[in-house]
Amino acid sequence: MRERSAVLSAVTSHGSRHEPGSAPRREGGFTLIELAIAILIVGILSSIAIPSYLEYLEKNKETTAISDINIIASRLVGHVMENVLPTNLSSINFGNSLPLIDPWGNPYQYLPISGHPENLHDVRKDHNLHPINSDFDLYSMGPDGQSSRPLTNQKSRDDIIRANDGAFIGKASTYDP
Repeated sequence: MRERSAVLSAVTSHGSRHEPGSAPRREGGFTLIELAIAILIVGILSSIAIPSYLEYLEKNKETTAISDINIIASRLVGHVMENVLPTNLSSINFGNSLPLIDPWGNPYQYLPISGHPENLHDVRKDHNLHPINSDFDLYSMGPDGQSSRPLTNQKSRDDIIRANDGAFIGKASTYDP
């Protein structure tokens, strides 16, 4: 009987047991070590998740720029069938239906080539310094907002370009004529 009462006295009001002669465990809260481990786990997960999320956002901006350039180029090609190439993009943007600003907040760059011989010295060029288009140049200056005529220039590597008269639209660093 004495044994039974010792066991019963070891059971607290919440039904947990503790060794006779030892202090009962606290009822709530976390220890400092448990909190430090939880913060460490959250930090490790954040160090993995945040760069992945930022990379996803950058890829999304590149995809948006490619889509915008496709839309603008289609409008320009349609305009050529009716007239000559316009001197600027605003003349084909009736009712502001075209996105003339890239996802990084810079205006899309446009240069008519066909029918505008005065622009031949300003065209974009590949690594062999040959023009990448014969009708018009259309590109985004990319995240850095800087560009240069030759695609081999470091400023141009992140540009989203239209090349081979529309057969290629993508990042300048991946363009291989």
